[in-house]
Amino acid sequence: MKSNPEWTDAHESQAKPTVSPRLWDISPPVDERSPVFPGDAAYAQRWNFRLGDDCPVNVATVSLSPHVGAHADAPLHYDPSGEPIGRLDLHPFIGPCRVIHAIDCIGGLVSWDDLVHASQDLPPRVLVRAYRQQPQTQFDMNLPAFAAETIERLADLGVQLIGIDSASIDPANSKNLPSHQAVRRRGLRVLENLLLDDVPEGDYELIALPLRWMQADASPVRAILREWR
Repeated sequence: MKSNPEWTDAHESQAKPTVSPRLWDISPPVDERSPVFPGDAAYAQRWNFRLGDDCPVNVATVSLSPHVGAHADAPLHYDPSGEPIGRLDLHPFIGPCRVIHAIDCIGGLVSWDDLVHASQDLPPRVLVRAYRQQPQTQFDMNLPAFAAETIERLADLGVQLIGIDSASIDPANSKNLPSHQAVRRRGLRVLENLLLDDVPEGDYELIALPLRWMQADASPVRAILREWR
C-alpha cells in the first residue's frame, strides 16, 4: 500500500518536534534608573495620551542619550567625518560570535593576556565579560575597558566587531580615547553596556541590530545571543 505523502510529512513533524535554540538576552533593562555618563541625558518618559473612556490608546514620548543601555557606537561618535549609525552595514551586528571572560582584568584594561586562552579560531565578533556583576543603577567611573593594543590584535585576527559589558571601551576619564581611535583606524564596530553576567564562555550567534537613525552617533540595540549549533 502506498503511503500518503501529506500524512507522512505531518506524522514525522509530530514525531520529531523542533526545539527552538536557547536565547540569552544581553540587553540590560532601561528605565529612569539606568546609569549614564555624568552630564549625559538619562532615560525619561512622559505620556501624551492615556488609555481611558475618551482615548483608546497609551502613547508616550521617550527621550534619552543613544548611549543608554546596550548600544552600538557609530564612527560619528569618535570621528568628526564618521558615518552616523543609520548608514552602517548591518552584517557586523549579526552572526557567529565568541563570549570571552576577562573578569577582574588587571588595571581595569582588557589585555591580550586576558583573552588568549580563548583566542583560537576566533569568529568575526568578540564580546568580553569584564564585570562579575554589571552595575545597573549607578555609573562606574572605574569601569573596565579595552587596551588599545588588544583591539589591534583582534583586528589582526579578522575580528569585525567587539563588545563589552561596561559603558565604554575606553576608561571613563580618558581624553584621547585610544581604544575608540584604534577602532576607527581598523574599521571595527562596537557594542557597549552588554549584560553578560549569566553568559558562559563560548560560541553563539549574535543579533544586535542598531536602529536606522540617520543623524545619530549611536543607537540602542536589543542584543541577544542565540545558541550556536
